[in-house]
Amino acid sequence: MQQRTRRVLAGTIAAAAVATSLTGCRGGASADDSSGTPKVSIMVGGIDKVIYLPAKLTEQLGYFKDAGVDVDLKTEPSGANAENVMLAGQVDGVVGFYDHAITLQAQDKCVESVVQLAKVPGEAEVVSTKAAGVTAAGDFKGKKLGVTSPGSSTDYLTQYLATKNGIDTKDYATVAAGAGSTFIAALQNGGIDAGMTTDPTIATAVDKGLGKVLIDMRTEEGTQAALGGLYPAASLYMTCDYVEKNPKTVQKLADAFVKTMKWISTHDAAEVAAKMPKDYNGGDPALYEKSIKDSAPMFTTDGRMPDGGPETVLDVLGTFSDTVKAKKDDIDLSKTYTTEFVDAAK
Repeated sequence: MQQRTRRVLAGTIAAAAVATSLTGCRGGASADDSSGTPKVSIMVGGIDKVIYLPAKLTEQLGYFKDAGVDVDLKTEPSGANAENVMLAGQVDGVVGFYDHAITLQAQDKCVESVVQLAKVPGEAEVVSTKAAGVTAAGDFKGKKLGVTSPGSSTDYLTQYLATKNGIDTKDYATVAAGAGSTFIAALQNGGIDAGMTTDPTIATAVDKGLGKVLIDMRTEEGTQAALGGLYPAASLYMTCDYVEKNPKTVQKLADAFVKTMKWISTHDAAEVAAKMPKDYNGGDPALYEKSIKDSAPMFTTDGRMPDGGPETVLDVLGTFSDTVKAKKDDIDLSKTYTTEFVDAAK
């Protein structure tokens, strides 16, 4: 069992814009009774994205219920920030990118991944079919590169890829292209020459003939080639304070998620797609199934943090995130995740 030093969450971040709509959604799992059925609220940063598929799939498979926990999955409200909502006490946990735990530690806040869903970003750099001469990251100079938003994981990864390939970040334009339909529109109307996104947006862009995959970080091999190591992304993270006070509840969540990760690894894309809500396929079941097949290699099979992964994430953030850069030498990666619960999962 991994030994950890817990730190009490310092400070509270205001989330006034969403507090009213979320009032009362807190699960109340502080009564951490293993014989009861605790209620837990989890916000998912893009619930219909394939990178976060395990959250909804766990619900669809009935594994939360089997584990004895009542989970309310919430979609991140427009304009809100999931971890800020969690830190404000409005939800118990977040399914989002692990790198947020490092960024928050640099801000003196203790958040840790308790189940690691993905060992790689699940992202791909998609280049427009109209962008001539862009065959590698070394061709980014003078181009308009789409990211979800400035300061996002896609932004830092784009900066890393450019710099690694000899392109200064000042030599290309960063465009907030969002995801889904806004990203597709940006490709279509020339708003971006290339951009980083996830499935099913990747599959849609390729299917429509608007773009092609330039750098694929949906697989271990592609991520190793692009970043020099694994880059753990999608995870279930919670405040250290919540985990400290509710270990039995967190164990039930880990039991459910680990069961799902094993299920994904033993079923094909068609079987996974069939378990998901029908409206997740965007009206194109075949394309949705393809997006799951293409992205499935990103997922862990056991919920564990991949060896060396946190170091790769710290290297990227410590180079391009001003917040992390200032505290890089003080970051204690052992406090940004734990394998305690997945190791003990039933």
